[in-house]
Amino acid sequence: MDRARQRLETRRALVTEARTLFARHGYAAVSLAQIVGAAAVTKGALYHHFESKAALFHVVVEQVQQEVGERVAAAADTYDDPWEQLVAGCRAFLAVSRDPEVQRIMLVDGPAVLGWNEWRAMDEASSARHLTEALGTLIEAGVVARQPVEPLARLLSGAMNEAALWLARSTDPDDLPAVTEALSRMLESLRDQR
Repeated sequence: MDRARQRLETRRALVTEARTLFARHGYAAVSLAQIVGAAAVTKGALYHHFESKAALFHVVVEQVQQEVGERVAAAADTYDDPWEQLVAGCRAFLAVSRDPEVQRIMLVDGPAVLGWNEWRAMDEASSARHLTEALGTLIEAGVVARQPVEPLARLLSGAMNEAALWLARSTDPDDLPAVTEALSRMLESLRDQR
């Protein structure tokens, strides 16, 4: 195996093993020794790719956020109608927030470890942009009442992120259907009633 491929494999192993450990135990409970042991590499190899445990965690959060975005997009893409796409994407986001790995890495440890501003910027780069585009399309089509898109997208994103954080800590299986129903009523209230 050539050096470039070996470096790529080492990086991939570190991210994969760190993700597994972070999901299972939480960021604070995982040591660098555990990560390098699971990846079967040295600490020097880890520091060659990542300046710190936090930098490695940042990459793991990005990976999880990207996968969540792909799952949301896949749910939305099953519909042709822009309104149904919005509703399906929002519901999918809430459903995926029940995944224990997503909960631990993206919703609980992500904001705590990376800080709210960094976590929010990452969210903005991944899913919030799609939400803004979807709402803009619906406003232009007259499905949603004409209004500034940015504030609406921020409010809806904030509501869904808060619901996802709440669901991440919930142990009641009835909470997801209740939140989904509340979200449906909230989204329906956005429709242009003219």
